[in-house]
Formats: sequence, C-alpha cells, structure tokens
Amino acid sequence: MNFKIIKKSKENKARISILKTPHGNVEFPNFMPVASCGTVKTLPPRDLKEIGVQIIVSNTYHLHLKPGEDLIEKLGGLHKFMSFDGVVLTDSGGFQVFSLSELREISEEGVEFKSHIDGKRVFFTPCKVIDIQFKIGSDIMMVLDECVPYPSEKSYAEKSLNLTLKWAEVSYRYFKEKIGDRRERPLLFAISQGSTFSDLRRSGMERLLEFDFDGYAIGGLAVGEPKEIREEIIEEIIDMFPENKPRYIMGVGYPEDIFFCVEQGIDLFDCVLPTRNARTGLVFTSEGKIRIKNSLYAKDERPLDPECDCYVCRNFTRAYIRHLFNTEEYLALYLTSYHSVYFYINLMKEIRESIKEDRFYEFKKKFFERYKEG
Repeated sequence: MNFKIIKKSKENKARISILKTPHGNVEFPNFMPVASCGTVKTLPPRDLKEIGVQIIVSNTYHLHLKPGEDLIEKLGGLHKFMSFDGVVLTDSGGFQVFSLSELREISEEGVEFKSHIDGKRVFFTPCKVIDIQFKIGSDIMMVLDECVPYPSEKSYAEKSLNLTLKWAEVSYRYFKEKIGDRRERPLLFAISQGSTFSDLRRSGMERLLEFDFDGYAIGGLAVGEPKEIREEIIEEIIDMFPENKPRYIMGVGYPEDIFFCVEQGIDLFDCVLPTRNARTGLVFTSEGKIRIKNSLYAKDERPLDPECDCYVCRNFTRAYIRHLFNTEEYLALYLTSYHSVYFYINLMKEIRESIKEDRFYEFKKKFFERYKEG
C-alpha cells in the first residue's frame, strides 16, 4: 500500500493522507511548486527544504530538450542532478500538446513537436515518455495525454479523449513490463480528460478505472473555462475517482480554488502562480495579493506579510523589496518567490491541520476574511 488515508473530514470530502514514494513520503493535501527545467526558478533546493516543500513537479518535454534524459541518468538522476532530496513528479508533456499547438502534429502513435528552442523535431509516444521519465528518475510519472483548449467542439473533445485513453492503456501496460516485480518503484498516474463535457469525463474515467493506476489526475481544466463550469465538472466526476488512490488536479492554484477542491476530496495541486507572479512583483500574502512595485510601498517598513514568520518577512521590508525591483536587482525575484512559495506550503499545512481538527470551514472563513480584506 503506497497510499494511506489518515483522517477524513466530518464536514466535507476532505481528507488527510500520506503517499509513499522512492524518495520519501508526501502529506496530502499538498502543493507542488513548478520546476519545469529541474529548478523552481530563483530558489535553490536548500531553501525549498527550509520552506517545507515535500514535492515538486518537473516537465518531461523540457528536460528532454535540455539537458536530455541520457545526461540526467548518467549524472545520477534528477534528484542528484538538481540536489533535491524530496519527491519529484514529472508531467508527461501533455500540456505542451496544448500550449505548443502551432508547433505540433498529433497521430495515433503519439505527438510530434517542433522544439520551441531550435525547431528540431521531437516525437513523443506513450512508451517513449515512460522511458524518459525512468531515465530522469521520477517518483511519480504521468501518462502521455492531450490537453484540449477551451472552448472545443464536443466531436473534437471526444476524439481527443479516445486517443488519450488509448495512450493511457499503452502506457500502463508498458510501465508494468518495465517494473516487473520490483518492490520499490516509481508510481504511474492516469489523467482524466474530456474538456467541459461531463458525459465524456464520466465515460473516460470508467475506462481508466479498468486499469490499476497508482493515482488519478484531473487534466484539461484551468485552460480558460469559466470557474463555474470547472467546479461543476469537478463535482460531477470526483466521486468516480477511487477513494484509496491519490487525486491530483493539474494546473489549479488560486487559494479559493484550492479550498474548493480540497472540500471535494482532491489531494494534490500544482501551478506556476506563486513563482511566476512573484517575479513580476505580485506577491501572495495572508492579506491578499500585493503589487510590491506600487508607490504606496516606497516607505513601508512592514514585511511583505506581517503574519508570516518566513526568512523574508523576518528580515526585509516592503520598501526594500520595492527598491530592489525598481533597480532591477535579482534579489527581488528571490525574495518574492521565497515568500510566495512559503505562503502556499504553509497554507496547505494549515489546511491539513484544520481537517485533522474538524475545523476546516472555520479556518476557511477566517482565511478569506483576511485575504479578501487585503
């Protein structure tokens, strides 16, 4: 048993659980900072450990292009290569099928990309993606899928779903061949697709459940659809996801969305929001988002978040960090990224504590009273 539920909420479907992986345990609910190229931008692994990051998400497509999985394998795997001793989940490149739509061609066999770096052609098949992730040394692998844009015609979404399901089956069978009877092994997660069509989502999940994946993710959301539709889809399909397996929603990361998804029983999240926004000066705090470049912070002696006890808030003022941005100093990117990642990791820790003590809604109410006020 790699996955164990520790506590179920008495208030909703939220749960506390632990997932065992080759590089340690992950407590759920949890959030993964994005490390597409083997780094959480501006933050060294030492700081990730200090912040309390248990798991990160890297990207198979990006690591395949640079530096290449063969080099990563030769140098001891991604954990050693980037000096990170936590858990690594690798996306399969399916999101690049969506985001690089003008640079790819999809067929039954797989997807051919033109590298966004040099135009070189790259062909991903379900099996090749598994091979790359083994060489990278992933703890959690994702199957190859197609993430369709919003809006999409139902006919296209259905065709795409059938292809994703075919790739999932090929991936599963190939993965099982690769691991044999190994006791310690990486985990393989499937991905639910079907765009915003609940009947496609349900039929797709029925077919995925024919195979004993280690976990199941919700993909193809947070790609432009209205929040109301996204929430309807989640509520419609979440009960189909096995209770005894991790549930991961891909690319969802605003605090309000995290609270909603935790209530539905979702365990794992990832998003570029904390770090990407931080590098532009938009910082997540318990008082809401602040744009630290604004002139009103020019003489502000308070920390980014007066309620926060992280390294940044103990040592630097808003005025100083604003000054760093205005003088284009790299330290600005580091300090805001550090704080925003800390904010997210600490939020997930407090959510777990609230579930454990059956006060989730009380915590949610207090959090948003302060967050929205700011």
